[in-house]
Amino acid sequence: MRSTASYIRIIAFLFLAYLLIEITVESGEQSAFIAQPLTWLVLGMVLLFIIAIEISLEALRSILFHSLKPDAQERYILAEKAKKEKQFKWIKSIYLKLLDSKPVESEEEIILDHNYDGIKELDNNLPPWWVYMFYATIIFGIVYLVRFHVYNDYTQAEEYETEVAEAKIAIEKYKKTAKDLVDVNTVTLLTDASDISAGKAVYTTNCVACHKADGGGGIGPNLTDEYWILGGGIKNVFRTISEGGRDGKGMVAWKQTLKPVEMAQVASYIITLEGTTPAEPKEPQGEIWTDPDAQK
Repeated sequence: MRSTASYIRIIAFLFLAYLLIEITVESGEQSAFIAQPLTWLVLGMVLLFIIAIEISLEALRSILFHSLKPDAQERYILAEKAKKEKQFKWIKSIYLKLLDSKPVESEEEIILDHNYDGIKELDNNLPPWWVYMFYATIIFGIVYLVRFHVYNDYTQAEEYETEVAEAKIAIEKYKKTAKDLVDVNTVTLLTDASDISAGKAVYTTNCVACHKADGGGGIGPNLTDEYWILGGGIKNVFRTISEGGRDGKGMVAWKQTLKPVEMAQVASYIITLEGTTPAEPKEPQGEIWTDPDAQK
């Protein structure tokens, strides 16, 4: 029969293996066991290895036990029995102190005179753990009273407003890194090579038919000059891609086809085409667009 210590060792080693996997496996903000499902296989192999070791130790102990003489085996059994009786004795002692209840054989000392159809009532003391918690609530109440009603610390309304302000800041910070949440109000010009490359791929797949591969224009307008029909700049280009061009004769809306991050990437790529020299540029359309923020 497996000992309690054996089970404790298995749980302890398994927990250490879990922590080691979480620390060493790159998984971002997620748990390694969610981001990398293969970690479950690794943990399972570790568990099997630990169990194999424990089984081997148990088998070795059994072999050694049976190699002893009968009187030595008896002494060993008595020693193990005494060890089990002492095991976790301090926990049992603390548990009994926290209850502070009389053992069954001593209940005669605390029986009250009340008698309800033969049912008698015991006069047990309140459990110390309950008494300590009650005192703690009193201390907490006094501290709370002094802090918020004597010294007039922040009110619940102020706490709410502070937390809302912090949440808004956290949301804006998250939006800056969460590209899939970008919209026409939060989009910014992307300059990383990876984003420009991804934008070029989107352009090649969806835009070449109307604007040509070099942006010189065909059915659609020239994207390499400084003239824009619906305005230039990252926000205007993003809006045009998302919502479409002029009614009846403009580009279709791509918001149902492309993800926000893809629209931001292709818009950023289109802006890089300005100033380049296409093979057969289409005549300018629209008006020269200047960035109002650049003039400030």
